[in-house]
Order: sequence, then structure tokens, then C-alpha cells
Amino acid sequence: MRALVLEKERSLALRDIDLPLKLGPRDVKIAVDTVGICGSDVHYYTHGRIGSFIVKSPMVLGHEAAGTVVEVGPEVKSLKVGDRVCMEPGVPDMESRSSRMGLYNVDPSVTFWATPPVHGCLTAHVIHPEAFTYKLPDNVSFAEGALVEPFAIGMQAAAKARIAPGDVAVVIGSGTIGIMVALAALAGGCARVIVSDLVQEKLDIVGRYKGVTTVNSKKQNLAEEVSKLTGGWGADLVFEASGSPKAFEGLFDLVRPGGGVVLVGMPVDPVPFDVVGAQIKEARIETIFRYANVHARAIELIASGKVDLKPLISGTFPFEQSVEAVERAASGRPGDVKLQIKMPASAGT
Repeated sequence: MRALVLEKERSLALRDIDLPLKLGPRDVKIAVDTVGICGSDVHYYTHGRIGSFIVKSPMVLGHEAAGTVVEVGPEVKSLKVGDRVCMEPGVPDMESRSSRMGLYNVDPSVTFWATPPVHGCLTAHVIHPEAFTYKLPDNVSFAEGALVEPFAIGMQAAAKARIAPGDVAVVIGSGTIGIMVALAALAGGCARVIVSDLVQEKLDIVGRYKGVTTVNSKKQNLAEEVSKLTGGWGADLVFEASGSPKAFEGLFDLVRPGGGVVLVGMPVDPVPFDVVGAQIKEARIETIFRYANVHARAIELIASGKVDLKPLISGTFPFEQSVEAVERAASGRPGDVKLQIKMPASAGT
């Protein structure tokens, strides 16, 4: 099949590649419609690796996807041909100890689309387990369906935060994931979310949402602003969603005594950590890695209209312009949040 293939660092090609399409008894075959470009796709393109995951052979990109079921295995019960779906891209070993505990996202043997050596979904058809394929309501578009995966990260962060109704939260970073965290926090019960970033264009986008207050940390001191906005008490919750080492400087100045800090961003290198700053406030610290058991709830929130992700789509490219789409994502335009690739209508025939 024709696919967007990362040949090696800084080398992309639209070409034919052999991909497995054997349908298991509990699998579905999906004609891919829309795929979002993730920061990890960009990082593999620009650096050829993320941590210990190294691109050693050609790999198909893409893991944020939605499409239409075109074939089902004989034991599939919840889906049928013609269903519009989105897919959770990580498939764990359901017999593993972590999966049995409900923590399948940290199963060491999970296979995740577009994570070396596993191929992604930027191609005409994919085979996926029924258990990790979710039917989209009629009022949720394919474009929104392809945004469920990044929104699930926000949902995981909000779930780990243990939000209480009326909480005030801070989100550091207003990239795609920071915005998703802010929206999930509001949907989860936060009264207000203070979002900080260095890029005003990003803040302008998230600032359009009701309940969001923005702070340009290039021009304003974030700790001082949070203190003003909370009457000197501090935020109930702080989400670090930038992955920047600088974000950890004074991190615990933002949180109230007994508050929570959720680490969402992934720094490239180890960062200094103020243990005493955390201790003197008895701050609760949570971490997240991808998501588990949140996709269905994410879809419900989108379908209900309580979360509107459509304004976050900055551009949609036809499949034949996939290389240009990834290059634009890699250029880091300040006004871009999410770029998507639309497969040709003939892909499902």
C-alpha cells in the first residue's frame, strides 16, 4: 500500500510498502480517513529517535486517526462494516500484569503505532483490535475523531489530578497537549485554568475558551500572576505540559499547600527537581504516560458539545501533500496547533 514512510532522519517518502493486513477473529479493517500529525512524528522526522526508540528501518508515520470499518473478524460484536471509528493506537498484551491491573498504557510490551519498529497508520487501510476501536457518534466528524487521541492525554492528566469541583489549575505550555489538558481540566470540574506560554499566538488560541486566563511568561512572572489570581493561596493543581527544563524552576511556587502537580511534558534530558519545595507544601505529585481507559469518555465529551476541538485544527492537507504537511509541522509556526492529513475518498474502495 501507498504510505507516508520515514526512511531515515530528515527523509520522507510517499511510496508503496508492504504492510500486514491479516484480519484476526477480533480485528477490524479500517479505511483511514483523517490522520493528525503529532509532535512525536515530527521528532522522529527531525531527530530519528525519541529516547531509546530509534528509527533503524523505514517506518510509516501517524497514530492519531479516524476512519470507516470495511471488514470485521468473525468474533467482532460491537462494530460493523460502515461504522465510523477512531482508534487507540497502543495495543498492550492483555495478559500482562500491568494490563490486569488496568495500567495497560505502561505495559512494557505495548505496540504503539509509529513507534519504532511498529508502523503507523498514514496509509489507506489498517488492521486494529475491536477492543481499541471506538465508534464515533454521528455528530462527531472524522477530523474530531482524529483529535480524540491527543485529547485522551489531557483526559489522562485530568483523571490523575483528582480534580475537585471549583479547583483552580495552572497549565504550563499551550502547545497541542497543553491546550488539551486545559480543556480536559475544565471539563473535569475546574472553575478556572491559568495557561502560560512564551508564544502569544498560542495563548491567543487557548484564550478564546471560556474559563481560561492566559499569562505570557516572557512578559509576566507566572508565580506572581498566579498569586494575584488566587489571593496569594496558589493553584489547587499545576499541570506541567511543556517539557521545558525552565518550567521546573519555581514549579512548586505555583501550587497551594497540599495541592497537586501533574507532570505531562517529557523533558529530553534530566531536569533539576526541588524536593524541599515540594515537601514544605506536601504537594502531591502525579505522572502520566499516554492514557488508559479514557477514550470512550473523551468521545462522549466531544459529542456532548462540552469540549469543542474544531478550533484547534490549523490546516488540513491531502494525502499527496503529506511530506509538505510534516515539514510545515516541523517548522513550528506559532499559530499552528494541529495539522491533519486527509486520505483520498478512493482509499476505502
